[in-house]
Amino acid sequence: MTTIFLLFNHKLTPSQKEDAHTTLNIKRIANPSKDIRDLWSQIPADLGNLFTFLTPVRQWLEKDAKTGDFLLVQGDFGATFLMVEFALRNHLRPVYSTTTRISVEKKLENGTITIEHNFCHVRYREYGH
Repeated sequence: MTTIFLLFNHKLTPSQKEDAHTTLNIKRIANPSKDIRDLWSQIPADLGNLFTFLTPVRQWLEKDAKTGDFLLVQGDFGATFLMVEFALRNHLRPVYSTTTRISVEKKLENGTITIEHNFCHVRYREYGH
């Protein structure tokens, strides 16, 4: 049974779930614990070395993931790089979600501009491919 482990700062959209099941042949979606979600979403900008900070994430995957499972990983560039390296070394398949972006720009009464971005999932892409 192939699993996708989620390591990103959002909830899967219905289209992301459907795509995971149909194109990646995922049978199970594994969400991280609240502690790991909180850690991943609040990586300190002033931290020089992320390796030790990410130990709980690696321990979760070492315990639960098996060869051939997917890791959906997106977030802080340095942390993402480290976790993609980890996944590849441990025979996991790191992926990210590609999207289209629709922007709506509005001029406000005070002369400022606000921009709203809407993202739509297109497909999963494996890192390194």
